[in-house]
Amino acid sequence: MASAAENRRGIIFMLAAMSLFVINDVFMKLAREAYPAGQAIALRACFAVVIGFALVFAAREGDRLRLAFRPRVLQRGIIEAFGALTFGWSLGLMPLANLTAINMASPLLIVALAVLLGMERVGWRRVVALAVGFVGVLFVVRPGAESFNAAAIVAVISAILVAGRDLTTRTIGDDVPSTVVSLTTTVLVGGVALAYGVTEQWLPIWRIETLYVALAAILVTAGTFFIIGAFRRTDVGVISQYRYAIVVFATVLGYAVWGDVPDLYAFIGVALIVGSGLYTMHRQRVRPDSNLKLTRKRAA
Repeated sequence: MASAAENRRGIIFMLAAMSLFVINDVFMKLAREAYPAGQAIALRACFAVVIGFALVFAAREGDRLRLAFRPRVLQRGIIEAFGALTFGWSLGLMPLANLTAINMASPLLIVALAVLLGMERVGWRRVVALAVGFVGVLFVVRPGAESFNAAAIVAVISAILVAGRDLTTRTIGDDVPSTVVSLTTTVLVGGVALAYGVTEQWLPIWRIETLYVALAAILVTAGTFFIIGAFRRTDVGVISQYRYAIVVFATVLGYAVWGDVPDLYAFIGVALIVGSGLYTMHRQRVRPDSNLKLTRKRAA
């Protein structure tokens, strides 16, 4: 059992990670106002790869880079690559708060995918929670409304890919360092973005948007550091709930930078998604037979 001080540190680290991830999204959205999705993500990956190699060797884990070729590590990286591409594509076309809210449905999608794959059995309470969460997604996406477009569909696909990534992460052996997993993912994200970039018309990189992308790469790396630290020697069930603070941060920054204000339907959808997600995590924590129960060892 973690102490109160350790849990307070974990909460602070989680909130720091969520704020850094949202600011990264702000810089990437600003970059997307000029760059096409593939170019923006490929450029960020270039900066992130340099940072990733530096972290691997700083942690003296260079001799474990060979573990990057394990099938599960590669599988996770490929899923993340397409998830990043779809998220980045939608980021240029949707309000930040709406896109973030849809992405926060991924914990619900993890449960749904686990049930479909026979990894988890759920009772009526979690079935109801999943249904409520998916209704929340519909409120945000609003099929048939003027705001409904291809970006909303791609955003949902991105959330599904995030869920698949997180499920795959649980199958990676504990002997594979987080730095190696992160670096492998970054390289694959860059590769997929470059491949997609063949279909785009790229712009010269000597512009302010490249600075935005470089800052985004630093922020993502720092956010990853904080989220790993948030789960070390803490009560994971307590700390995980604070990841939903990212929706608040995204709403505030979306308004501050672009003047975006979610409408009533979006606010209702966000409330349903967050509420059902919190309840689903609670049920996974209290059920002894849940295969999706977070553990301190895996999270670290």
